[in-house]
Amino acid sequence: MNKIANRAWAAMVLAFALFFGLCTIVVRYFRDSEEWYLHHSNSAVYTNGRLNSGVIMDRSGTLLVDASDGRVYPNDEILRRSTLHLLGDVEGNVPDYMMDHYSNELTAYDLFNGAQSGQGVYMELTVNAQIQKTAYQAMAGRKGTIGVYNYKTGEILCMVSTPSFDPTTPSEVDGSDAYDGAYVNRFLHATFTPGSIFKLVTASAAIAEIPDLETRTFHCSGDWVTDDIIVTCSGLHNDISFDTALTKSCNVAFAQLAVELGPETLAKYAKAAGITESVLFDGFKTRAGSIDLENIPVNSLAWAGVGQHTTQINPCQYMTFMGAIANGGVSAKPYLVSSIRCGQEETYRTATTYNEAMLEKTVADRLAQSMHLAVQNNYGETNFAGLYAGAKSGTAERGEELVPNALFAGFVQDEKYPLAYVVVVEGAGSGSETCVPIISQVLNSCVTVLGME
Repeated sequence: MNKIANRAWAAMVLAFALFFGLCTIVVRYFRDSEEWYLHHSNSAVYTNGRLNSGVIMDRSGTLLVDASDGRVYPNDEILRRSTLHLLGDVEGNVPDYMMDHYSNELTAYDLFNGAQSGQGVYMELTVNAQIQKTAYQAMAGRKGTIGVYNYKTGEILCMVSTPSFDPTTPSEVDGSDAYDGAYVNRFLHATFTPGSIFKLVTASAAIAEIPDLETRTFHCSGDWVTDDIIVTCSGLHNDISFDTALTKSCNVAFAQLAVELGPETLAKYAKAAGITESVLFDGFKTRAGSIDLENIPVNSLAWAGVGQHTTQINPCQYMTFMGAIANGGVSAKPYLVSSIRCGQEETYRTATTYNEAMLEKTVADRLAQSMHLAVQNNYGETNFAGLYAGAKSGTAERGEELVPNALFAGFVQDEKYPLAYVVVVEGAGSGSETCVPIISQVLNSCVTVLGME
């Protein structure tokens, strides 16, 4: 009897172990099967780390890449180069974060039917091919980035980083100085000294915190020199108001404002503007900017107020700050993927979401007004596609031996074209002289394209 009982117990233990193993497999299948199938080692889905699934189009239906069987790019080389940092290249030198992030949707994978290998799966992006090409050509071979987005919906209409290369022939990058840094997406993954576009942060703090700002007069004799401070200005502005100081980008006025505000207040408004935060969307994570004003000497604080200290900004994030200024202090979170469909069924669509308020509405509206005056009195309204615009230029010093970076940031306040933008051109000198012709071309392209939708 003992032998029979022992065998029965052993059989029960074995049966339990088999049952437990079966349950584990079932649970793991439901929990992990997607991860197993979409692992980069699965040659049915990936080739050389590239997802083989889905057709990617721009907002008007123009083909950007057909990845359903390898990678097939459009015949237009300028278009291929302008979208490299969105979609990657055939060898994976530039990652395709977006396609990896939506690999489930692009393979049409589900637990019971497996995947359709991306046949008949289409992803529509928010960018437009013509705007991308216009921006790429406007950079004229210079290094930098251009971004434009709708601050009410979050749609990124343009995201160009240069230098770029033809994604079908990445070998051209090897050994060429012209392609130095081509693998870096400057819009998302780089930071820059802001130069005078940081004066918008200083201005927002001043509007909110200095009661007599509207009646204040600043005197600029070309520099500001005290026992502790030496700040030089690019002009001799004499007695000027706050608005004129922003229009003329007076270093003396904004250095004085920064010192009066103090490091804690200036840092507070920089952080409220999101400078120290990353932006996350569609599998991308931007590089966070930085600001460090703790225990800062007063001379350094003065220079920080004009954007020439250790502060760093990310172009994508700063673009959202421009949107917040234009939109009463709050802007939409940016995104690139509009929708995904499998056959006729839409399987994914992005909904608009908003950032936390970066500014009080009264502050944002007052700053937007001042930026519009800068367009009227300095940059020229005809350069902004005939639309109501606000802007600020920047010339960021990089050291005595290097030509400064040129920066430009601003917005369009128009019911049909609610756009915010940022332009960075490395080693190009004057922000206004370099960047205004670039953004003028891009905004005109935006108006043409969006006006036809």
